[in-house]
Amino acid sequence: MKYRKLKNSELDRLTPEEFKETKKTPLIIILDNIRSLNNIGSVFRTADAFAIKKIYLCGITAKPPHKDIQKTALGATESVEWEYVENVTEVVKKLQGEGVFVTAIEQAEGAISLDDFSLQPEMTYALVFGNEVKGVQQEVVSASDTVLEIPQYGTKHSLNISVSVGVVVWDFFSKMKR
Repeated sequence: MKYRKLKNSELDRLTPEEFKETKKTPLIIILDNIRSLNNIGSVFRTADAFAIKKIYLCGITAKPPHKDIQKTALGATESVEWEYVENVTEVVKKLQGEGVFVTAIEQAEGAISLDDFSLQPEMTYALVFGNEVKGVQQEVVSASDTVLEIPQYGTKHSLNISVSVGVVVWDFFSKMKR
């Protein structure tokens, strides 16, 4: 047999306690008014997979514990650090004051294509993802240090928020590991 699927017990994953103590990827995710509880749970799971530093839940974004978040998070709400802050612009300004480079993920005039964006060594980045219908609020886009756009070549105008998080986090993670 050429390939054999591994059992969960063979994956050598961290416990939630070990995860909390491990060195984190210098990425912060900010969710701006996300409606779907399943999307929120998926973001937690992606954040766990890539050892993201923290998630900020803002505006109408629901917070754990909630059964529909748990359904897709599969326990990641217990490992990933998160905080609820109602006003997303306050989070952006606070993080910028701490030297974090804030990046809105949005289709905007002057946006940089994700594949053309170069990371600065030793920089911590915050990635802002917006509402499933309205996207990132204009006030937040304007306050961000830059705006990145995921290149798309089909007929649809956008990707699902949880897919967007996966694409952008993977891109940043792989660039950081080079």
